[in-house]
Amino acid sequence: MNQTAFAAALLDSAAALPEDVITRTGADAARRFGVYRNNVIVSLIDALADSYTVVGALVGDDFFRAMAREFARLHPPRSPVMANYGDDFAEFIAGFAPAGTLPYLADVARLEWQRVVSWHAADEPSLGSIDIESLLSDPIALTNTRWHFHPSVALIDSPFAIVSLWSAHQHGSAREIEAALSHVAPIQPESALVLREELDVLILSLAAAEAAFVRALLAHRSLAQAVEEAETGRPKFDLALLMGMLLRSGALVKFDVTTIE
Repeated sequence: MNQTAFAAALLDSAAALPEDVITRTGADAARRFGVYRNNVIVSLIDALADSYTVVGALVGDDFFRAMAREFARLHPPRSPVMANYGDDFAEFIAGFAPAGTLPYLADVARLEWQRVVSWHAADEPSLGSIDIESLLSDPIALTNTRWHFHPSVALIDSPFAIVSLWSAHQHGSAREIEAALSHVAPIQPESALVLREELDVLILSLAAAEAAFVRALLAHRSLAQAVEEAETGRPKFDLALLMGMLLRSGALVKFDVTTIE
């Protein structure tokens, strides 16, 4: 059996029944294949719906499933692990013309996919306050530290209010979600810090200076360099408060101190 042709026919409802498909019982092969094809497509759509719940809520179930069906037709799974399916869905949405009236939709999808990635990220022991006691008594060493983040940590910058849109959909009832959305201005830049804290994936909104600081640390800038980059052209931020949040949430796993010659 030509497996490539078989797989292509599974994902294309207009494709003819592969010639070498037969049934042992003599049942109608075309009908049986159609049932199997439908089950495969539905399972892929359902996998996407599980990962992209807010995207689905923003466009409605009918639109989402039609969009997901088209994605599934063009992007078959590359892994037998269904949790990995849909990593390029955001890119697909960005080029999907019918979704063009919602320019923020692709970035919301990027945020939701990062949430999946963060959930499945490797575990690593995080720093606690006791681990940095020596730094707090040595301001020079502290300014020259370079910090390493937990594998689940990511920063997503967007010209749209992706955190507010996502957060609004975490309310319980449809009325509460609608009320929350009424206060969201979608065309508003936001930066999302995504990280796993124990068994929960957190999505936190960072101000511009805070996001620039975290972005610099992720790029392995020293603490002093990160502060300078964050405050260039931006209001000052509360460094102690932000570092405390990163420590409490388990975002930081180790640090290095650059030796000054």
